[in-house]
Amino acid sequence: MGSQSREGAPNVVTETLFKTLIESACSAEVVCVQTAEKKSSVWYGAWIIRVVDPARKFEKLLVPARHHTAHGPEIVPRTFKTANGLISFLGGLGFTHITIPLYEGGRASHTLPSDNASDPSHR
Repeated sequence: MGSQSREGAPNVVTETLFKTLIESACSAEVVCVQTAEKKSSVWYGAWIIRVVDPARKFEKLLVPARHHTAHGPEIVPRTFKTANGLISFLGGLGFTHITIPLYEGGRASHTLPSDNASDPSHR
């Protein structure tokens, strides 16, 4: 993915809006952009996340809140370098089942569980 100015990238979303969208029935799609390798019991690779509406009419790439370089603001996807980091992020948002594609190009869709499924007292 090449870098772009913020003005030229309407299909991106920061974490705050990402949370709002997944809470309103959108799904999170994890995309493997670098095949994962296991080193000392840790899986390393590169994964990005997109938010996709239920009708699959739009998708928006998760980006950090701000990213500035010497040339000004750039759009850089939020990239997770370890499976543990990805699990921690998605788990912190309320996802209870997380699937991680291990090969480049692999994708896995995630939706938030109903309120009862995410409540520890119902397990």
